[in-house]
Amino acid sequence: MAQIISPESFSRYETARILGARALQISMNAPVLIKLGNEELERIKFDPLMIAEKEFTSGILPISVNKPFPEKKESQLKKSTDRQIRDAKKRSLEAEEEKEIEAEGEIMELATPDDEVEDSGEEKNSELE
Repeated sequence: MAQIISPESFSRYETARILGARALQISMNAPVLIKLGNEELERIKFDPLMIAEKEFTSGILPISVNKPFPEKKESQLKKSTDRQIRDAKKRSLEAEEEKEIEAEGEIMELATPDDEVEDSGEEKNSELE
């Protein structure tokens, strides 16, 4: 069974969504649900949004809004102690340090002792003699 809800009970986002949907319907030649005279239509310049707003404020729009509530949990949330928080922070810091050490080890593997001899220029001097 549908429950009639006043326009004041909707949030501004719900109101905007309802008005936009109804204005789109009106702009696509849907029948207008309230009686408006020609002078009133000319005054609002046949604006579908204004017509939708008049229908909305009169409370005759057949548009429903589903507002689901979150499920209620019977169990209580576990409280974390200060010790658990400190331990978690310590574990995350240790993991970060391990990643840094692994990254440094990969960099060290790229440089070999043979590379240092070539870079020092000793071989170049011996070739010149």
